[in-house]
Amino acid sequence: MKNQFPTISATTSTLSETELEAFAIGKYNLDKNTKCKLFRTGINHTYMLSNDSVKYVLRVYFLDWKSELEISEELDLLRMLDAHGIGVSIPVSDTFGNFIQAINAPEGLRFAVLFTFGEGEKIRFLDDATCTTIGSTMAKMHNVTIGEKVKRIDFDENALLLSAYEKIKTIFPGELPEMNYVKEKVMEISDVLVSDKFSNLPNGIVHLDIWYDNMNVKSQNDITIFDFDNCGNGALMLDVAYFCKQLFHIETDKEVYERKVKSFLVGYEKHRRLSQQELSKIPESGAAIFIYYLGMQASRFDWSNIFLSENYLKMYTGRIKSWLEYEHSKSLI
Repeated sequence: MKNQFPTISATTSTLSETELEAFAIGKYNLDKNTKCKLFRTGINHTYMLSNDSVKYVLRVYFLDWKSELEISEELDLLRMLDAHGIGVSIPVSDTFGNFIQAINAPEGLRFAVLFTFGEGEKIRFLDDATCTTIGSTMAKMHNVTIGEKVKRIDFDENALLLSAYEKIKTIFPGELPEMNYVKEKVMEISDVLVSDKFSNLPNGIVHLDIWYDNMNVKSQNDITIFDFDNCGNGALMLDVAYFCKQLFHIETDKEVYERKVKSFLVGYEKHRRLSQQELSKIPESGAAIFIYYLGMQASRFDWSNIFLSENYLKMYTGRIKSWLEYEHSKSLI
């Protein structure tokens, strides 16, 4: 009797560069010399498509990560921002005018979108002038999105904190000291987010992930923001808080951090004034977003299991703690 090998379905697959290359060349009528290379795996898979004259980014969404409607809302936002002169990477339509492609992957139907490539490079240690440009770009974006909504997630206390904590609990035991700390902060910050002083802050569509890794810098005055995969509805200052918190962890010299934050805020307030209420909510908002992303990592354990460990949890909660302690200490001076 011959050996019989069972066929087992996949939950995640990495699609062939060669087949995606042929697919994209045909769909978008690209130069026949265009080459496709896998750039990054993560929440989604990112491929670089390039030839002698142009470069594109192909994002292949994970199965059931975002609905076709949610992706369409993201792409509409990008086209709206581009129409207002905001430096963003925009979607490219195929020869029939379609922006979203459906691909039959081994695990099921996945969506794909081709984006323009933002010229420049990622710069971890940004200079003051570039921080000012980032602030200006963010404020211009917020002036377009204020009062607007997309049919996507609402970044309220449930999404940012309560739901995120439930996801984290599926990976880490609740009795861990770090989990007790997260739970404590979830309760404290939830009270802040439901307060009148927070709920009445200016709202609109936010990116929620603006930091050096999601932008290319061509010059101090020319940046392109991309990866709007996590955009949704919420207080505009959430974007401000997240950028400040990421900068806090990058710049170990806090004098340098303070100088760069000031440059960023100067750039922002050239185009949109931040109220004292908004500024006062930066510490809790930055921490809330970090808890939200920890919940996302827990819910997508298939891609994050390399680093999602108890040691990682200690490091991650340590960052939240150091941020809150530092920012709250400034209010006592």
